[in-house]
This record gives sequence, structure tokens and C-alpha cells, in this order.
Amino acid sequence: MVSFLHGEYKVLGGKLVVVDCSVVDGLLNNVRVSGDFFLDPDEALDDINAALTGLSADLPAAALSDAITAALPANAVLFGFSAAAVAVAVRRALTKATSWLDHDWDIIAPTVLPTAINVALDEILTEEVGAGRRNPTLRFWDWDEPSVVIGSFQSVRNELDADGVARHGINVVRRISGGGAMFMEAGNCITYSLYVPQSLVDGLTFEDSYKFLDDWVLASLEAIGVQAFYVPLNDIATDLGKIGGAAQKRLSNGAMLHHVTMSYDIDAEKMVQVLRIGKEKLSDMGHRSAKKRVDPLRRQSGLSRAQILDVMRGIFTDRYGARPAVLSAEELAEAARRVDTKFGTEEWLHRVP
Repeated sequence: MVSFLHGEYKVLGGKLVVVDCSVVDGLLNNVRVSGDFFLDPDEALDDINAALTGLSADLPAAALSDAITAALPANAVLFGFSAAAVAVAVRRALTKATSWLDHDWDIIAPTVLPTAINVALDEILTEEVGAGRRNPTLRFWDWDEPSVVIGSFQSVRNELDADGVARHGINVVRRISGGGAMFMEAGNCITYSLYVPQSLVDGLTFEDSYKFLDDWVLASLEAIGVQAFYVPLNDIATDLGKIGGAAQKRLSNGAMLHHVTMSYDIDAEKMVQVLRIGKEKLSDMGHRSAKKRVDPLRRQSGLSRAQILDVMRGIFTDRYGARPAVLSAEELAEAARRVDTKFGTEEWLHRVP
């Protein structure tokens, strides 16, 4: 008996795309695409269905998208969706891609830990999710030491002002993901990490995966009166300025790390005494004061950091049915070991001088 498969994908800021199909001898069969999108001319829907029917069910999303694009007439207009969105819906029908609600989610509340431990936990918990030993997890960071967390590929010498680091007692740590430096004093920002299977972003471009994984965050900010949006590739901003940035790391075991730091109450003058790149960016932007570039959430929302964190946890829980969780003794012990052998070593910190 042939089983009929069903997949759905809601385009961020767009429409719902639905795919119903079956698989016969490893090939897509009887493909039917539907949804609340707009498509002109109407006959282009038949072209999409025909382009997918007969393709291998093992094709990646990019190949499915290319086949759809090649089959569409030159005058076709797709509004509220795209060939890539249809490909994601196909992959979900085939259970190659997953949605948020396909997973059981855990939330780890803010826990004060040394910054190096926080960085080590990002690597460990991503590995745990990939190995199936932990549910996909949202973890909020907390810390009580002034720190800078630099990206995996940043130069210590080029990124940091050594005199400023020494004068302000800044602890410098390198993380496993790329991107820019995070200036972190106790209570001055909101940082969280998502540990997820890569199937959750299957078929999405790198740019779209950032927006997709932080859609709940934009909803949280809207709930506290902050109208935020994504600036490609990885910045969260409002009309008043940048408030945060994201970074990712994908592991070979099929899991990925996605983390974000958002400014809450940054001491911007101290930041530019510590970060060389801060001075350069301000110069490029033509700003006279760092405070015009870093626009903290405290000023925009009027809420305490704890209140904002409560809203974020509540929205994530309501959307995805997440449950409270804690770090295990084994995970914390492994994090301490990796600080000793990797994240706390001069070799790791200065791997890019």
C-alpha cells in the first residue's frame, strides 16, 4: 500500500506552503502543492507539481528548489512563498526536515557560571543534542565577571585593546562559533544559546536560518514594546539602532549551535576602551558616541533584565511546549575539564593571534 505524506512550512513573514505526496520506488509521486500563497499564472502550480513528480526522494532541498525554478515560466510571480519554501515543505513531508513542534524542548534558566564554562557548555550541549542524549534545548547564560567572548576566527591582537583589557580586569574567552566580539559585564546583556538538530533548518539558507531560529525572539521583543527586525546576516536591530547579534556553529554529528547576545545596559564608553573593533565601527558609522550605536533594551523597554527574560521564557514555552531543565553534574564536570584542556588555555585563546 502506498502511504501519503504531508508536509507544511510557514514562510517567515509570508504564507503557508503545504505538500502532499507519496513515494514509489524511491521517487516522488502524485505531488500536490497547496497553500494560502499567491501565484500567477494559475497554471504555474501544475508546473511545480510536474517538476517535483518523478524526482528522487533523497534529493537535498537545494536540488528540489532548482528543479522547481527551472520548470516555472519566465513570467511566473510567486508572492508569499518561493521555490525554496516548497522544497522545505517537501523535505518535511519526507521527514528529512523537521519543524519546532516535531521536537520536545527543554529550557535551562539563567545560571551564574564562569564565562569559560558557558563557552564550553555550548560545545558540550550541541554534541549532546546531536548524539540524542539531550532534547533540543534553549539555555540562558548568566555570569558575574567582566568578559569579552571573541569569535572563533577573530584575532586577539586586532580585536582587543590590551591596555583596556588590563585596566578593566576583562576576562577574554574564545568561543567555537564565528562572528564578532561580545562585551559582557554582569547584567549588561541577555545571552542565550539554542542547541538544535540541523533538520530544523533543512532547506533554509544560512541567512534564513538566523531569522527562522530567532522568530520567537522578535515576538518576545514585540511583546515588551520593542519593534525589532533582522538585518542580514545576523544582526537584530530596531529603528533606534542595533541591539544584538547572532552566531552559529554546525557540527558533523547533525546538531548546531545558535546563540545571540542582546544589549541590555551596556557601558558603551568602557566597551570602546576594550574593543578595538568598536572604535573602527563607530568611525565607519560616523557616530560621535558609542551610545548612538549600542542601543540597550533597558532604554527601549523600560523593563528590568529579569522581566525581559521572563517574557522570553514564557513565549518560547507557549510556542513550543518547552519544559524546565537543568545542567547535569556530568555536563558541568565535562565543561570544567574542557576549560582546563581547551577553552581556558593560551593555545586556544591565541589560535588566531
